[in-house]
Amino acid sequence: MKLQNDVAFVTGAAQGIGKAIALALAKEGACVIISDINFEAAEETSKEIDSSGNTSLALRLDVSDPKGIEDAFDVAIKKFGKIDILVNNAGITKDNLIIRMKEEEWDTVLAVNLKGTFLCTKAAVKTMSKQRYGRIINISSVVAFMGNAGQVNYVASKAAIVGFTKSVAREYASRGITVNAVAPGFIETAMTQVLPESLKEEMKRQIPIGRFGFPEDVANVVKFLSYKDSGYITGQVIHVNGGMYM
Repeated sequence: MKLQNDVAFVTGAAQGIGKAIALALAKEGACVIISDINFEAAEETSKEIDSSGNTSLALRLDVSDPKGIEDAFDVAIKKFGKIDILVNNAGITKDNLIIRMKEEEWDTVLAVNLKGTFLCTKAAVKTMSKQRYGRIINISSVVAFMGNAGQVNYVASKAAIVGFTKSVAREYASRGITVNAVAPGFIETAMTQVLPESLKEEMKRQIPIGRFGFPEDVANVVKFLSYKDSGYITGQVIHVNGGMYM
């Protein structure tokens, strides 16, 4: 259990990729804060972790709310004393062609995906700097590198996370804090299940490995980047896409 006694704060952790990450970190011994705007689902994930003999805390969190983030980190630190790992996973989509995209669709996606990453990272580095140790993992996307029609807001947010990751990595390397990004490809989640079968088959043909990814595929990479063993890796983007983008 390589994360024994570590404390991990995971955003958007109630379901999908975030839940898989939370479960993977808990299995390695970490105490996990399950934060999500859907508190009921966060509680269910927390109960699942606790029933396996590990420790967790469910928190309702809107990552676009600065005061909410400040309060959530205060609660987490009061309960566990520290934050060793931050996983910025929370994200939303509001797809539309740019000609039809409303400002609200642009602003909301950037507020959650990008501003949320900024706010949570800012809160985490305060405590990580004092302990001179930390692991920050940001979830980007394959579309940050390929582009995707109908998703200019989402793609912009995920591409910005890459530059953000590299900059924070440079700022905090001397404090023992590593900052990396994981860029998933097409992963089977509730968000992708609603897509038409014809589109999914077309997407699958672009993947050399010949299948869509599972949330656990992403979680395994996040888990590795959370280890102390990964301390010489920072400012990097790890692609998890089955060869869809090389």
